[in-house]
Amino acid sequence: MKPSPIAPTTALVSALLALPQLTAAFYLPGVAPTSYKPGDAVPLYVNSIKPVAAKDFRLHSVLSYDHYDPRFKFCVPDGGPKYVSESLGSILFGDRIMTSPFNLKMAQNDTCIKLCSAQYDTESAHFVNGRIQKGFALNWLVDGLPAGQNLYDELTGTSFYSPGFALGQISAADPEGPTYFNNHYDIVVEYHKVRGQENQLRVVGAIVEPSSKAYPSAEGNLDCMSDEIKPVVLSEDVDRITDVTFSYSVSWRESPTAWATRWDKYLHVFDPKIHWFSLINSAVVVVFLTITVSSVLFRALRKDIARYNRLDQINLDDLSGADGLEDDGVQEDSGWKLVHGDVFRTPAHPLLLSVLLGNGAQLFAMTGFTICFALLGFLSPSNRGSLGTIMVFLYTLLSFIGGYVSARTYKSMNGEKWKLNIASTPLLVPGIVFSTFFILNLFLWANGAAGAVPFTTMLVIVAIWFIISVPLSVAGSWLGFRAKALEPPVRTNQIPRQIPPSTTYLKPIPSMLLVGILPFGAIFVELYFIMSSIWFSKIYYMFGFLFLCYGLMIITCAAVTVLMVYFLLCAENYHWQWRAFLAAGTSAAYIFANALIYLISKLALGGFTGTVLYIGYSALLSFLFFILTGSIGFFSSWWFVRKIYGSIKID
Repeated sequence: MKPSPIAPTTALVSALLALPQLTAAFYLPGVAPTSYKPGDAVPLYVNSIKPVAAKDFRLHSVLSYDHYDPRFKFCVPDGGPKYVSESLGSILFGDRIMTSPFNLKMAQNDTCIKLCSAQYDTESAHFVNGRIQKGFALNWLVDGLPAGQNLYDELTGTSFYSPGFALGQISAADPEGPTYFNNHYDIVVEYHKVRGQENQLRVVGAIVEPSSKAYPSAEGNLDCMSDEIKPVVLSEDVDRITDVTFSYSVSWRESPTAWATRWDKYLHVFDPKIHWFSLINSAVVVVFLTITVSSVLFRALRKDIARYNRLDQINLDDLSGADGLEDDGVQEDSGWKLVHGDVFRTPAHPLLLSVLLGNGAQLFAMTGFTICFALLGFLSPSNRGSLGTIMVFLYTLLSFIGGYVSARTYKSMNGEKWKLNIASTPLLVPGIVFSTFFILNLFLWANGAAGAVPFTTMLVIVAIWFIISVPLSVAGSWLGFRAKALEPPVRTNQIPRQIPPSTTYLKPIPSMLLVGILPFGAIFVELYFIMSSIWFSKIYYMFGFLFLCYGLMIITCAAVTVLMVYFLLCAENYHWQWRAFLAAGTSAAYIFANALIYLISKLALGGFTGTVLYIGYSALLSFLFFILTGSIGFFSSWWFVRKIYGSIKID
């Protein structure tokens, strides 16, 4: 079954107004619970079938499948499955939520309920067995809660609920043995009584224990409790048909867990000591780095500025007979002051640089707002896709900032192609991102993956961009060009100064590699958990750690870039603009290299499509990170250069 295309008109209106999404995105746990009376129907929805770690703890696929893909032959509800409305972010992240044939009645236990029977031919059996061996898992939702398995973390000594459960299993005693297909589901639903209202019950947990049962006959009542039932093995022999009967049991269990804290069981921190150790380690590194940079720069700059200003106040006529003082004066007037007439010279390709800086400022604001909203609890995991929705919404609205920063920067660089700047700011970087995303989505379409974004949703995104983002960016650019340009504190000479040869560590490649590794080191461990959350379908909610790591990354990026620019100016090299942007942005190269190492060590995708998708999405994220960190490095360096050259007196 193909992914559901959302209606263009409905999706566009909802995305433009953003009322449903924002209402859910700013959802606080405990605000809108759903209460049931005994016997009321509790909805059980099914989501896409996604890969998780297999027996070898490696991920073998990045493709997800529709739950009702004909090759799985799962039971469908009467009248066919219907799609449940989803947010834009949920669709972009591959959620495909549909109704199911399961009939759950609040507080009413059921045993051995037959769903349907299916026949698996050779082709279907081969497909399903392959997905089992690659560690695919089913994803259900009971009253909005993910149905999962109860696991125990030996490291922390706590139990938690892991969303999703296995499609099938491989014998632990014989890994090379047969593959068992899970066709029976023991569903355990936990509920909590509302205080003072005995007939008001709320779902606070859902666990599914799947098993494989080859029923001797599909006729009559099923006996799913017998221990003598053999497991189901889908035969891949030619012209061999395997009959499978699906069944389920439901048991309800009262729980002391309050509805407001029902997500606590799912939000499990893996290796919390590693988190704290990495955070403290990064904080110590950043503190020492900041102190070192501050002491080196402030002490050196204070002496330089005092010396330069003292020399400017000396009357050269009084030095005409004092050769020693004149020589000393010439000797003292060296270093970064010598390039004061070139340091604010327009860099090469100012249009491209200003466009990248405008988009970088837009990304910076979007990332900061998103993390703050998530940190304050406004983005609850119970509203699927709220994080993606608010990111798209904020990035669209903050196009005004991107246009303003790009235009103001371009005007300060004496740019003249202002029309091209206005057009390029909202189109260049988003065009690259959308084109790459569209090409990668073609691979998903070709493989029939559930994660493929419907074409109508693509049109909605384009419409949102041209209706909201582009006008806001143009308005920001208009104000930016009308604003007064940032005048440099010193005049620029007409003839460029010759740049002497630089030392090895100040050459472009070595300096970029040295500067880029420190911001990457500040976020390395948190990046590992984020990647595990993305590729292994885990819930990421540790936004407190992410907020601190983001702050540490900004400080580190600014400090090391400013230090590199100071050494560059002391070497009489005034081409600092692109060097600052590229050096800080090189941290993205380390992120991409880390993604490749992660591909080799943690993933075993094997196929061409999975590898292309992984590398493509990693390159896309690295490109956005390159623009973000490059902009941080440039603007911190720009502030530093204006500050030091505004502190000296120039004749």
